[in-house]
Amino acid sequence: MNMPHHSRPAVLLFDVNETLLDLAPLEESIDEVLLENGASRLWFTTMLQYSLVLTVGGKYEAFADVGAATLMMLARNREVMLDLEQAHDALEPMLKLAPHRDVLDSLSRLKRSGFRMASLSNSSVAASKSQLEHAGLTPMFERQLSVESVAKYKPHCEVYQWAAREMQVSEQDCMLVAAHPWDVAGAAWAGMQTAFLERKGNQPFSLASLPDICASDLHNLADQLLA
Repeated sequence: MNMPHHSRPAVLLFDVNETLLDLAPLEESIDEVLLENGASRLWFTTMLQYSLVLTVGGKYEAFADVGAATLMMLARNREVMLDLEQAHDALEPMLKLAPHRDVLDSLSRLKRSGFRMASLSNSSVAASKSQLEHAGLTPMFERQLSVESVAKYKPHCEVYQWAAREMQVSEQDCMLVAAHPWDVAGAAWAGMQTAFLERKGNQPFSLASLPDICASDLHNLADQLLA
């Protein structure tokens, strides 16, 4: 744990997709549509790219709609004809993802230890609610926060600042927990404490400050927070 200038965070804000939920069924669905193993990673980064294009352009569309639009773009590049309904059907597994094995026990442990916890997702309010209910994680969180309420996508600084206000604490008293380096970087630039979760295929962003915590999984994160 590397937190020399921070006190224990009052609130833990958890990213949802990939950080808490296992994306494997969604990745399989996308790979099948795009006719290539691993193409789902390109789709995910393209979806994030265009969510930020919308934010920079002062526009907002639901994350699922951004996902469907970018999936159709990538499909056409592969000469796969995909209509909007088919694209949304391919994304349906996103609402029914299981939590990673380390999630439920670790969240329960942190909650018992007195941490206030909330989710903070790029998914819409309705989608986030459905995801957390299906995964059995709803009781873990005091609030379910969505960028839909701000009409800007993470890692825009206003998202994190809004989340802190919603939890009625300062940014410095929040810790953003995420498996995505761009999310961790954005939270740090907004003044939050950060914890980077080392899910497979993700590495810290070297042009951002080091996360306050780097954890191999949520069990390890809980160990460090409660040490």
